Amino acid sequence: MLELAILGFLAEGPLPGHELRHRVSQLTGYTRPVSDGSLYPAINRLTKAGLIERRADPAAGAARYVLSLTAAGRADMLQRLRKPADHEITDFTRFYIVLAFLSHLPDVTEQHAVLRRRLEFLEEPASFFYDNERPLRAEEIADPYRRGMLLTARATSGAERTWLCEALGDEAPAFDTGRADSDPHAPAAPAS
Repeated sequence: MLELAILGFLAEGPLPGHELRHRVSQLTGYTRPVSDGSLYPAINRLTKAGLIERRADPAAGAARYVLSLTAAGRADMLQRLRKPADHEITDFTRFYIVLAFLSHLPDVTEQHAVLRRRLEFLEEPASFFYDNERPLRAEEIADPYRRGMLLTARATSGAERTWLCEALGDEAPAFDTGRADSDPHAPAAPAS
């Protein structure tokens, strides 16, 4: 996902390395800090693959450079956005990186296909806690902290599903408050 963030920010225009690091850190740093030990090797990989270019920036001083996206880099970024891996749809932070750059896809139909995959995932039954194979709902959990996890996940999932339906032009879903909960999605309650 670090590579997609790099490509996505460079699709918006050339950036000096330190500014790219700052933007990537702002996007992902609150959940997954970006270290120089991961960012700069990713920049080097993308440069060697011909997806980005590195040019010296004499105006900025010695050892400063500007990065820009190549035509191959734009094509690679668009392909990553069109066909995110399953874990990029199911992982909350990874999906938000896809979402941050999804508007770069020129075809709204392709954008909506990605959003529909996320919505389908959010509708699947799951929970943090189970009784055998049955997902447990917040109302079934005595531990106040675990119940809090499930209630927070339910609220987050509901808000995301509502937004996805609005973005897709679908009717907003009716949410069952008795549903089991998960992060970031909540499953249906067991049949009575």
